Amino acid sequence: MRLLLWCGALLAATALPISALLHSAPSTTWPGFRGPSASGVADGQKLPETWDAAKGENIPWKVKIPGLAHSSPVVWNGRVYVTTAVSSKADATFKPGLYGDGTASEDRTPHKWVVIALDGKTGKPIWESIAFEGVPREKRHIKSTYASSTPVTDGRYVAAFFASQGLHVFDMNGKKVWSKDLGHLDAGAYDVPEYEWGNASSPIIYKDLVIVQCDTQKESFVLASDVKTGKQVWKADRKELPSWGTPTVFTPATGGRPVLVTNSPNFIRGYDPATGEELWRLGGSSKITAPTPIVSRDLIVVASGRRPEKPLFAIRPNARGDITLPEGRESNNFIPWSKRGRGSYMPTPLIYDDILYVLNNDGLFDAYDLQTGAEIYRRRIPHKGSGFSSSPVASDGRIILSSEDGEMFVIRAGKQFGVVATNAMGESLMATPAIAGETMFVRGVTHLFGIRAR
Repeated sequence: MRLLLWCGALLAATALPISALLHSAPSTTWPGFRGPSASGVADGQKLPETWDAAKGENIPWKVKIPGLAHSSPVVWNGRVYVTTAVSSKADATFKPGLYGDGTASEDRTPHKWVVIALDGKTGKPIWESIAFEGVPREKRHIKSTYASSTPVTDGRYVAAFFASQGLHVFDMNGKKVWSKDLGHLDAGAYDVPEYEWGNASSPIIYKDLVIVQCDTQKESFVLASDVKTGKQVWKADRKELPSWGTPTVFTPATGGRPVLVTNSPNFIRGYDPATGEELWRLGGSSKITAPTPIVSRDLIVVASGRRPEKPLFAIRPNARGDITLPEGRESNNFIPWSKRGRGSYMPTPLIYDDILYVLNNDGLFDAYDLQTGAEIYRRRIPHKGSGFSSSPVASDGRIILSSEDGEMFVIRAGKQFGVVATNAMGESLMATPAIAGETMFVRGVTHLFGIRAR
């Protein structure tokens, strides 16, 4: 058994590269997992290429965050928001690395699930609110945590999803507005039902809806609730296996129909985000799916990394109906290209200046032409051996990869591969960084770091 690694584009109808379309001016927000539209891109940030956690070089602050969490930081206009799960067990931990053990953690002691707001310039805590207290209702994988879902904000509310511990929405001052109990969400090995690995899919906010994807052993659904009140607006029931990916909304600039895209084992699906109506479905994915769908101005890219399928799909957003490829086919009217054996298992791919980058857990790093799928290069990142769970992010012509060994690799973007710098953080890195306000916010197993040029 392989190890579980859990877990609308701002576009224009021009020939500009996607990074320029998404970030024509330095952004002060990184609202959810992987930032705006899950792009992972924030240009104009003037980040340094080198930093040193031990010496404090280009790291003006770091702050210790209690508990365990693989969730990423999110940012809104100078404030950083993180979640964590604080165990009653003082030595609670997880096991990083590349291995195939599907064992669940034995930590079922009472926990506190917490949302924390900090000042982005100083790291000083602003408020801390408890979302839920009690004994965990589900088990977690020994490599995961009870807070692996990244929060999301729209500047009015902060939504945090703690799986069987509920969906919780706070105002920007930390006051809880509402909570919703979604029951026991049993996610784990599809072929060994007694294994329970925990959840990692993050919530998203689309207009006035907070949307969560819940694929479990017994019941699978996508749920949209009013972000102001928690009232259910729509629920799409589906026959699915457990999954760990976060949904993404593709929003065309030309007035076409928005599409909510979910990555799941039986079918990758496109929905109307306003109603939950299924628009299209695509079979042929892996039996375990974790990467988040990503979008460009005219394509949706979805990956998953469990063999034998391990696919990469490029999908046109105007797809309709069942667009599953027949055996032996790599394209059709709605799929300009696809590949088997090249998808990532946990890290979400990155689209930057019309190049698709795919990082595998073992450090293989691929670059493809976005429009054709043609391979540009395949190289291996010189990591120490524990591999990668964090997803790539990009800024100002550089791609940043965070390893479980605690190193951050700065890679030259473009058709020529090159490692620009390797920066040590001194602790394991599982979460994906956030970039906003000329600062990169990096979450390690113990600390949250603010990285910026001095």
